[in-house]
Amino acid sequence: MAAPPRKNSRPGAGKSRHESAPRFVVARAEEIAPGQSRKFMLPIGGIDEECFVVNFGGELRAYVNRCRHIPIAMDWVDNHFFEEKGRYLMCQTHGALYEPRTGECLAGPAGTCGKFLFRIPLEVENGVIYARAPREAIEQGF
Repeated sequence: MAAPPRKNSRPGAGKSRHESAPRFVVARAEEIAPGQSRKFMLPIGGIDEECFVVNFGGELRAYVNRCRHIPIAMDWVDNHFFEEKGRYLMCQTHGALYEPRTGECLAGPAGTCGKFLFRIPLEVENGVIYARAPREAIEQGF
């Protein structure tokens, strides 16, 4: 007869780092209409990082506010991340364009295309948007 499976009695056992990481309130979902964004601070790896959430066609996505070409905030006009037609996220300094759903750079300075913005996991519960630090480390200085 096989032994019954052991239960792990450690608190948080079986949870991934992502599930056990603290979550932070970003905003109420109703406050960010399609085509709009909101910046917020999130502790990542012991450093408070400026991040932003966008509503792209009713889908919420969040990223670290840092262009992948050089480590500079993407919004030189505070909280403005979409290019004028609202189809892409744009670094206001170099004009690099990123796909809002994936964060992939589609056009921009040499070496930037194909790179991705650092994505921030989001959860929406009872109309409140929460963010958690990403599972993977982000490159410091980028």
